[in-house]
Amino acid sequence: MLQKFFIKSFMKQWNFGNYTIKFWDGETVKIGNDKPKFSLILHQPIPFKLLSKDLSLTFAEAYMEGLIDIQGDYDEIARIIYLHSNRKYLKKYQNPNISSKIDQNKESKNIKSHYDLGNDFYKIWLDETKSYSCAYFKNPTDTLYQAQINKIEHTLKKLNLKPGEKLLDIGCGWGWLSIIAAQKYGVQVTGITISEEQYKEAKERVKSHKLENLVEIRLQNYQDLQEKEYFDKIVSVGMFEHVGAKNLSLYCSKSKEVLKPGGIFLLHSIMVMFEGETNAWIDKYIFPGGYLPSLREVISILSEFDYHLLLAESLRFHYAKTLDIWDKNFTQNLDKVRLLYDEKFIRMWSLYLKSCASAFRVGSIDLFQLLISKGANNELPLTKEYIYQ
Repeated sequence: MLQKFFIKSFMKQWNFGNYTIKFWDGETVKIGNDKPKFSLILHQPIPFKLLSKDLSLTFAEAYMEGLIDIQGDYDEIARIIYLHSNRKYLKKYQNPNISSKIDQNKESKNIKSHYDLGNDFYKIWLDETKSYSCAYFKNPTDTLYQAQINKIEHTLKKLNLKPGEKLLDIGCGWGWLSIIAAQKYGVQVTGITISEEQYKEAKERVKSHKLENLVEIRLQNYQDLQEKEYFDKIVSVGMFEHVGAKNLSLYCSKSKEVLKPGGIFLLHSIMVMFEGETNAWIDKYIFPGGYLPSLREVISILSEFDYHLLLAESLRFHYAKTLDIWDKNFTQNLDKVRLLYDEKFIRMWSLYLKSCASAFRVGSIDLFQLLISKGANNELPLTKEYIYQ
């Protein structure tokens, strides 16, 4: 019968789950390899006037007419319809050009050009935690050190960590966030970086705090992560800006691959108002190969990977204040910097710190913390009060 042929042909496209179709003549067709979560029961042939290229519309109208009944999990039906409706986008973004992986050597070189300037250099003008990202000032009088501790605690609170959970820290820097996560929340932390200088010091910090049983620091590229749905939570602070425009989808694909279903991801990144080319000077001298996406660009790509936005917070003015303090520290310690670098470098770095602080103040760039979940997570607290308690 033509109606059965039509339905069977289109149901092959609804291949994102496990269910059965029971036709009016007793034939049962099973979709998926696992135990069915629902059944569509067709009591009689669907009239041609109800048949549509959009199978969701066809079944909905048939259900309205009493021609179909549904038994089982409605949530699973909604999930399948959602995935089917977005399959053209999922195909576009979830199959990134794997050839981009050959750029790992270039990416590593770019990171080294900035973060491997030397631990002694960064120690001159960063705080004791050596946090090289936006601080969080609860009070205007907070020291840089206190504000960086505030930032780490504010970030970790958003993740709602539980003892025993597995946390991935992508771009762990010098390791302070990984250490505090293990100390305060009792989670198992894997921190990865491709900066050899950061890797060496982060390993030493973990050892000095006697946390080897809870914290593992790896010299590893995010592209080489092998764990499948292993981590409960992911945090990435100040790393997303370095993956490059061509690898945004690859980054999202890889993070989704290693995160458990319903897992939580805190993405902390600089973003811009409008898409465009990276500042040529910044690209050549400060962050070669970097790319600042727009907020709407990031949200769009995340949604294609079924990442659900839970909370977005702008820390723009916090970053301007952070940069002002970094610039002050740098300027007050030029005698120490001159032991390491020449005047051309000093002027370059001073310009970088000052110009970035200004850019945040005028709003041409922003800093967002995006709290997202892999798929819908219905186990989270109803409100975000836990972040501020």
